[in-house]
Amino acid sequence: MDEALLRTLAPAVIGVLVRRGADFAAAEDAVQEALVEAVRVWPDDPPRDHKGWLVAVAWRKFLDAVRADTSRRRREALAESEPAPGPGAARDDTLQLYFLCAHPSLTPASAVALTLRAVGGLTTRQIARAYLVPEATMAQRISRAKRTVAGVRLDQPGDVATVLRVLYLVFNEGYSGDVDLAAEAIRLTRRLAAMTRHEEVAGLLALMLLHHARRRARTGPGGRLVPLAEQDRGLWDTRLIAEGVDVLQAALARDRLGEFQAQAAVAALHADARAAEETDWVQIVEWYDELVRLTENPVARLNRAVAVGEADGPRAGLAALADLDPALPRHTAVAAYLHERDGDLRTAARLYAEAARAAPNLPERDHLTRQAARLNARLRD
Repeated sequence: MDEALLRTLAPAVIGVLVRRGADFAAAEDAVQEALVEAVRVWPDDPPRDHKGWLVAVAWRKFLDAVRADTSRRRREALAESEPAPGPGAARDDTLQLYFLCAHPSLTPASAVALTLRAVGGLTTRQIARAYLVPEATMAQRISRAKRTVAGVRLDQPGDVATVLRVLYLVFNEGYSGDVDLAAEAIRLTRRLAAMTRHEEVAGLLALMLLHHARRRARTGPGGRLVPLAEQDRGLWDTRLIAEGVDVLQAALARDRLGEFQAQAAVAALHADARAAEETDWVQIVEWYDELVRLTENPVARLNRAVAVGEADGPRAGLAALADLDPALPRHTAVAAYLHERDGDLRTAARLYAEAARAAPNLPERDHLTRQAARLNARLRD
């Protein structure tokens, strides 16, 4: 059974049912039932038209559900509208499903869950395991999300920026449970890029590919965090890097710069350096200047301070850091790094320890604790 094919077809089939009059929640439930039926039937009796088969079965499942709880008049009207068997419709509503699942009325967590379920074709159990929450909790989250968007028409215009932020949230979850969310985010973004020539979709795809290329080098034995400058670049995936650079160059050629393209350009410059000391920090600062101009994002300003410290020296980096809110995540860790480069080991050790206490995850906390211990050992010698 080709599970990848089923996951690819699922959003298009949901779209067909919604266009025929099913509300989103009912359509999604019916398609999930049809997918289960396909897993049972197809190995012994594969259909010639996979999408057409799924549409027919899902529509019957939907009608069965309607007949169970609606009036006779409504049942008859829907039954009369059932189409004759035949090839699946050529129209693909998957793009509109991206917009629907990333609707502004949804919380980011709900939008992510609904996207993985409806567009990604993952089961509730898979999504729950990926996010390390009970299956019942994830089922409630998805049900609430479906109720929220139940009245939204599928032909309404959507916001690409919102969709991209949802996909980026999925990507940043990385890997947990039995689903590789980073790979899933790349798969979904590839599909979105194939449907639209939007330059920021390409920018996000390039950014994901370039970051994902470094995945094997990011952790050492026991899950130890390996900073970019210390990574074994021989472990980087050169195929993904080449693809990411090609996608980025094509997007930049359209001359409509956006934040994901700017971030991808920074990632491409890191990927281009054969060793950490060969990194073109001057260009990286210039790209961060563009990113700050586009977004005014304080995290971009923080990353710019690091780049300035590398390009123009640690004191210039500390000067750039002084303009930022100390409560910003990773601010203390960046200050520690820049003070160490400036030779102030005592201040750096204190700041590394302080940053470790506020670290958002165990690998980062362990890394910062080791940095503090390393400097304290040097101070005692």
